Amino acid sequence: MNVKSKQKFKRLDKIAISVKSHRLLRQLLEENPEIETIMLEAGDKEEALEGMRRWILPYFDKNPHAMAYYSGEITGREAFDKLSWSDYGAIRMMDYIKHAGRIFEDLNLRGELVGSNPIKYLWLAIKYGTGGANKHFFYDTLMLFRQIKGILKREMPSREQLETWMNRHPSGLEDEVMKIRKHNRDRIIKVIIEKMDEGELKSQRYQFEENMTFEQKFLRACNWWNDMNFHLKFAVRSPKMLNEMLNNSLSTKTMEILHEARDAGIPFFVNPYYLSLLNVTEPNFAIGSDLAIRDYVIYSKQLIKEFGQIVAWEKEDLMEPGRPNAAGWILPTIHNLHRRYPEVAIMIPDTVGRACGGLCVSCQRMYDFQSGHLNFNLDKLKPKETWPQKLQKLMDYFEEDTQLRDILITGGDALMSSDKSMQTILNAVYEMAARKKEINIKLPEGKKIAEISRVRLGTRLPVFLPQRITNELIAILADFKQKGTTAGIKQFVIQTHFETAMEVTPEVKNAIEMLLSAGWIVTNQMVFTAAASRRGHTAKLRKVLNDIGVLTYYTFTVKGYKENSHNFATNERAVQEQLEEKEFGKIDKQYNKAISSFAQNAELMVKNIAQLRAEAGIPFLATDRNVLNLPGVGKSLTYRTIGLSRHGRRILEFDHDSTRKHSPIIHEMGKVVIIESKSVDEYLHQLEDMGEDKTEYQSIFGYSIGETEPLQHIYQYEDYPFEITSEYTNLELSETFMDMAD
Repeated sequence: MNVKSKQKFKRLDKIAISVKSHRLLRQLLEENPEIETIMLEAGDKEEALEGMRRWILPYFDKNPHAMAYYSGEITGREAFDKLSWSDYGAIRMMDYIKHAGRIFEDLNLRGELVGSNPIKYLWLAIKYGTGGANKHFFYDTLMLFRQIKGILKREMPSREQLETWMNRHPSGLEDEVMKIRKHNRDRIIKVIIEKMDEGELKSQRYQFEENMTFEQKFLRACNWWNDMNFHLKFAVRSPKMLNEMLNNSLSTKTMEILHEARDAGIPFFVNPYYLSLLNVTEPNFAIGSDLAIRDYVIYSKQLIKEFGQIVAWEKEDLMEPGRPNAAGWILPTIHNLHRRYPEVAIMIPDTVGRACGGLCVSCQRMYDFQSGHLNFNLDKLKPKETWPQKLQKLMDYFEEDTQLRDILITGGDALMSSDKSMQTILNAVYEMAARKKEINIKLPEGKKIAEISRVRLGTRLPVFLPQRITNELIAILADFKQKGTTAGIKQFVIQTHFETAMEVTPEVKNAIEMLLSAGWIVTNQMVFTAAASRRGHTAKLRKVLNDIGVLTYYTFTVKGYKENSHNFATNERAVQEQLEEKEFGKIDKQYNKAISSFAQNAELMVKNIAQLRAEAGIPFLATDRNVLNLPGVGKSLTYRTIGLSRHGRRILEFDHDSTRKHSPIIHEMGKVVIIESKSVDEYLHQLEDMGEDKTEYQSIFGYSIGETEPLQHIYQYEDYPFEITSEYTNLELSETFMDMAD
């Protein structure tokens, strides 16, 4: 730490705490008078730490399992499940003491150094009334002592309580909601007609003849509504047009924010269909029902402020030609391939699939939108003459790789590609998979290479623009499944992204039915935004998705730094949701085989899910895992809370998911530290502003430990009927290790 940083921390130590902080501190000391004695008797921060260590150690004498977990003698999900509620708090106190004084680079603050020494801040506050810690810090600390002493209890909700929470959140398949959406559609169509008549909107494909009445124009435009290209052509690209299509319902403050976003260079692209899902007035039967959608369309002040200075969250996104990525993988092209795991590669074609049907505010590729690498200029994104050659290079890479078995074709959005482009890509994948199978015939046991067993298409279009799912596309997908099966491919997956049950509309239901009819299963990856993290919201989404034949795959904590602070729901809430809500959809091991067979009978998905839920007596299938995409390599929710900033933001130390295969570099990477962008207390105030009752979430303060859930059986790779080589290709570790050491 440099001299300037040391001086900064000394200044912070001398800052007086606020009146609100004093009151919270006084409450803490009234409940824990022995803590006041320890702190007043401590001559310095080291004595304060030692005093707190002596205070907490007797707890572990009575709870040896907690000590074994804290020290790392036992690990994993089974050991985690045996921890008591108070164990969580005691372990956190020990971690605060162990990691006291550590300094971290905080990318929420553009790389500013942040210290963590909660016991020191407490000592300074008690002894001198200083330390610079704010009310969020003291409230979090108060709740920690209450947890350790058993004052803060965890009362697990009943199934009846969960269903009450779920019923607060309607779906887009309910009659009253459908009536609102039809009215929204009609209003948007009328605006488009008016803009076309005035010459403000023009199109060679979509035109009206002279002398057509308004009613005739309206009927024609209603037919256009079923055409994907209509929505792309007339997508909203400006705040002014957005407000007009929303019946001028946006507030002056919101419009100012949107204009600031445009001036900052943030792209704007919302298609009319998706826009019709937004309410222009709050329906009395479902107040706040569109918040999760609205927060995906309306930009936040934090995003605008940070745009231009956003840094890549995932290290493997930072690529240099000819050099291995953060996981050690050598890639044939840095713009068309992402890779972190030995068995999986993410392919991004040079097609219109590099674009999307709309921009999600929390997009993990916002870094690429900032650089201009991703955009919504659909004409410029059409395949270039060099793409066929590059596609072949990618197929050669997949064919020669010894460990690769799973290809995720995404973007942007895989289904933004034209039918012709999609067919070209899938044919290339089929031919490559068939060649790998042929190669293995000649190789001996132990030297055979991994064959392609899973192909996925990453797309939000079934949600953003279900009109994209046409009979022509289904024919292409069905044909690929038929051919791909002969090449050894076992799973064909549409991996999509529903954020809320309000996105499940009749059009979406029909699109999912069509995809399932092609023999492809549909899985969902949800981003656990603040609006989507309300009690019962995610559980309701799981149920509604199951009803239409979709299996849940991941529930992701929002990633990114300050730019995503508005939408960030803390990792503590992710664990709370997992243990208190998703738990009701927990699937007994006896059903593993049945669920795994779903992939071979995608056409029967709705029926099979319904039968299994009925037999197991559960409201939904909890087939998803709650995780965070680490800025290192991999997904995980295995963490411990090791610190607390002066502003009450928790500092988490993550370990990697031990249940899956990683690049060998994982053994050298160590643990990953995440500083959350808001305190738990701030998050609860945000929920309160959404109309939530904070008292329903009080146990969130106690969730300071997480363990990654095991991968559901249906998502595990089937064993090959032969032994593959242990050798890795396309991997180079030495230079990566040197870079990390630097």
